[in-house]
Amino acid sequence: MSIAKKILVKSFLMEQFVNIKSLSVGRIRELTASEDEPSAELLEALAADSRAGVQAIYKHYLKFRVREQDENIRLKEMRLFEGSLGKPGHQLVAGIDEAGRGPLAGPVVAAAVVLQPGFLPQGLNDSKKLTPVKREALDTVIKTGAVSWAVGMATVGEIELFNIHHASLLAMRRALNGLQLSPDLILVDGRFTLPGVDVDQNSVVGGDGLCPSIAAASILAKVTRDRLMDTLHLLYPEYGFDRHRGYGTPYHLTAISVHGSCPVHRRSFLPVKQLTD
Repeated sequence: MSIAKKILVKSFLMEQFVNIKSLSVGRIRELTASEDEPSAELLEALAADSRAGVQAIYKHYLKFRVREQDENIRLKEMRLFEGSLGKPGHQLVAGIDEAGRGPLAGPVVAAAVVLQPGFLPQGLNDSKKLTPVKREALDTVIKTGAVSWAVGMATVGEIELFNIHHASLLAMRRALNGLQLSPDLILVDGRFTLPGVDVDQNSVVGGDGLCPSIAAASILAKVTRDRLMDTLHLLYPEYGFDRHRGYGTPYHLTAISVHGSCPVHRRSFLPVKQLTD
């Protein structure tokens, strides 16, 4: 529904709320179908209508408001937790996270994000808890609203050379170095901080679900890597990288057993090694 039509619907309901009983349940349901943020007047009118169908609409709105309130509380708690990790003078906080430690193919990708103070888009969370559609939407919102953001990656060759742990740290350092400003504090998801970085750091286990800046970084890293794996699918369609993004699913393992490995497979990873030796 267009914005103009939503305004008209809201205006109509505001005019009719006193006499909402003159409308059929079907008509009320039709008019409120896209009304995500009901006014207090509309809720009052719905609550006063004893018809079962209207009460069902009313309860739906109440549940929506509870979910909205819970989401606002969750985001506020994330902001407060992240703030507790800093010290006086820490104004620019960079959250860093990676995507792609576990797959059998493709690079490991990291992102670093410095958010605007008070910038907390609805739904911001650990990327693993979001649908692909929600991640894509938040990826755009974060890039638009961030003070600075950057991504970095470590190639399959570097994963084989250094191991996945050190390759992940390398990708994170590259993301950090890609920022257009120098942060006062770095928050890294996981148990490890970044070696060789002369900036205050904290490692945060589960940080992608606790800190807004790390959650934002987890989304950018995940979306970037997924898009890259979709591109690799065009080069190696027999493996179905667009379906599993390189993870060891039964489909992927079967493809490796049939076709062998390709240049973007991590040959040192045990499942690939076992299927290709």
